[in-house]
Amino acid sequence: MRVARPAVEPVPASGAWTEGDPLGGRRFVDVAVDRPLALEAGGHLRHVRIAYETWGELDAEAGNAILVCHALTGDSHVHGPSGPGHPTPGWWQELVGPGLAIDTDRWFVVCANVLGGCQGSTGPASVNPATGRPYGSRFPIVTVRDMVRTQAAVADALGIGRWLSVVGGSMGGMQVLEWGITYPHRVRSLIPVAANAEASAQQIALQSIGRHTVRLDARWRGGDYYDAEPGDGPHRGLAVARQLAQVTYRSDEVLAQRFGRRVADDAPEADISLWQRFEVERYLQYHGEKLARRFDANAYLAITKAMDLHDVGRGRGGRETAMARIRVPVLSVGIDSDTLYPPYQQHEIARLLRLAGTPVQEVELHSPHGHDAFLIEIDQLGPPVAEFLAAVEKAIP
Repeated sequence: MRVARPAVEPVPASGAWTEGDPLGGRRFVDVAVDRPLALEAGGHLRHVRIAYETWGELDAEAGNAILVCHALTGDSHVHGPSGPGHPTPGWWQELVGPGLAIDTDRWFVVCANVLGGCQGSTGPASVNPATGRPYGSRFPIVTVRDMVRTQAAVADALGIGRWLSVVGGSMGGMQVLEWGITYPHRVRSLIPVAANAEASAQQIALQSIGRHTVRLDARWRGGDYYDAEPGDGPHRGLAVARQLAQVTYRSDEVLAQRFGRRVADDAPEADISLWQRFEVERYLQYHGEKLARRFDANAYLAITKAMDLHDVGRGRGGRETAMARIRVPVLSVGIDSDTLYPPYQQHEIARLLRLAGTPVQEVELHSPHGHDAFLIEIDQLGPPVAEFLAAVEKAIP
């Protein structure tokens, strides 16, 4: 006798956080209230709001603050349980918290949802004050530099003149480097993890395919889908984009060990059909739908484009000149099995810093997990991060 599966609610048109949803731990800073925020690519935004969360206590000198920057589909919820306002637990839960490597009993930790995101900060799903409707297709191009400028406004609002450190992995690591270049006197140290100084051709190629899968979803409607009923939004395109990305986040070794060639759906291997699924396909489909329920398709497009545009040397006379603006200690972390952000990119960051005479340490995580190792191998990542931060703190006059 076949047991009936519980009904699954339709995927919402957008998984974006919107006004009226539970706040969770979010707080907000309003930017560009008196004048528009001019964007690097030429557009502008008015009445920008940035969502952020904090942990720990800021000391009297505001000298113990650490900024954590999130990756593509992350948000401000770096630490804490899931619950109202936060569909998933903190994404760096084992690295950030009381007594951990980034110790919230010792330091004041801040994490902001990036500009262009969908979890409280102004992005494509936000209401355009000029129209009273979501920006949708009218949301302008934003870059990593624009994201960092709005994070500086958060620091200003909190009374933080200089971060003890700025830390982040993947796209978060891009923000780390931009902090050191754009605001060299507002940081005491930097920890870019599994990051790059400029997007490579392969990285751009992979993300452009993801964007096109969203664009080809008829329910994307050119980016204006926010009034669609649940199940009628571009969740299929977003899910496939996530499936493609998920393959690049993990290594062949891990996928082979976990799934091999096992067939899903309890179907005999002899019953071959075109749409018979392997277990690895079911795994990818699960992750695709999971993201579609908590993220926004337009935000995915906006943020991946910002990642493709990432180039620290653009408009600054090249990478060497740009990286020479970083004058504080740097801990550069790579992953030996990372095929999306290969170790050579972290070595290049270190080379450019050494060329400028900037103190830099290199750490390489040894892991079968690929790019996602920066979220998994905390037993390897935590100790060098803790030691580095302690040394930075000790060196403060």
